[in-house]
Amino acid sequence: MPARLEVADIFRRHGEAYRQVNIGHLGRVERRVMSAIELCRRAELGGHVEGCRSCGAIRVAYNSCRNRHCPKCQGQACRDWLAARQAELLPVAYFHVVFTLPAEIAAIAFQNKAIVYAILFKAAAQTLRMIAADPRHLGAEIGLIAVLHSWGQTLTYHPHLHCIVPGGGLSLDGTRWISCRPGFFLPVRVLSHLFRRLFLEALRAAFDADSLKFFGDLAGLAEPAAFTRLLAEVRRLAWVVYAKPPFGGPQQVLAYLGRYTHRVAIANSRLISMDDDRVAFRWRDTRHGGRTRIMTLDAQEFIRRFLLHTLPDGFHRIRHYGFLANGHRTTRLELCRSLLANPQQNNLEPDAESTAAAAPLASVHRCLCCGGPMITLAIWRCGQAPPSPFWSDTS
Repeated sequence: MPARLEVADIFRRHGEAYRQVNIGHLGRVERRVMSAIELCRRAELGGHVEGCRSCGAIRVAYNSCRNRHCPKCQGQACRDWLAARQAELLPVAYFHVVFTLPAEIAAIAFQNKAIVYAILFKAAAQTLRMIAADPRHLGAEIGLIAVLHSWGQTLTYHPHLHCIVPGGGLSLDGTRWISCRPGFFLPVRVLSHLFRRLFLEALRAAFDADSLKFFGDLAGLAEPAAFTRLLAEVRRLAWVVYAKPPFGGPQQVLAYLGRYTHRVAIANSRLISMDDDRVAFRWRDTRHGGRTRIMTLDAQEFIRRFLLHTLPDGFHRIRHYGFLANGHRTTRLELCRSLLANPQQNNLEPDAESTAAAAPLASVHRCLCCGGPMITLAIWRCGQAPPSPFWSDTS
């Protein structure tokens, strides 16, 4: 059975040519991402030898690069993150709200990722919290988890924010839990209008502070008059904000979060083939009923599109707001549970889907031959030569 194609294989075969062609345009972050993915789980990063005392099987395990853009390294990070989130789930319906930037603003975002992404997070969170706090809608303090994605199904640049929100919140005086209407969270038209205003106000402030940079086709926007005209144009557009139907329950939220929080631009499972300098992969056509289609790109173009989605150093793509904010999450969740009068939810039992998501963690140190426990026999560090194959029964 042939090995499954991986993004790393494409980078290893075509990455050096891409570096040479784009030698003057490739940034430090992009170079580091390429190098990390190319070396992931190879001897150069170090590793260890482990053996099974039951059947004598030996396995060599190479270290992961742990880069957040690497498709192979997100599984364990996702499981660890979900384990920490499980105790925070509330026994209420959860909603999924998505905030999308129009193409004109996305172009500015690409040249100013850290600043515009931060504005996107702040504007979306403020929008949800302000509308929810309004007594005409919910009149409550809500909590939310926001996750940044910057890609579409064909790896084009499409920055948007996924927000997972409990269907209700604390009354503004903190004395009761207020639930939203069944199957309905907040009016998306109202959310869209406020989100557009808050975002453009913040973008204008960043421009006035000379924090935005413009290059290439956007160089003209450095002129105040041109930037003002652009803001007037996008202010007339309908900004897309939509809410999906509520989840079936807290454990469905956990499984859903696992599919969103640590996703990268493209999973290895979507890759089909690499023939010479062409890469084929599956994509879902949401405009035609979610039909699965196949796209074939030149390898250089595939790498270019993949690197469009690198994040600035130190940028947090998962953020928490409201009663889920890091500073007071524990105390506010305790209050929520007490008001919901359902304390047994503190120890939610995982359902089959969330258990399945955690299953690979349990199998990491099990023998693939007999299922017995594996023990570490030797370790080598990054830059060291791996040890010669050996097996010594010291029992």
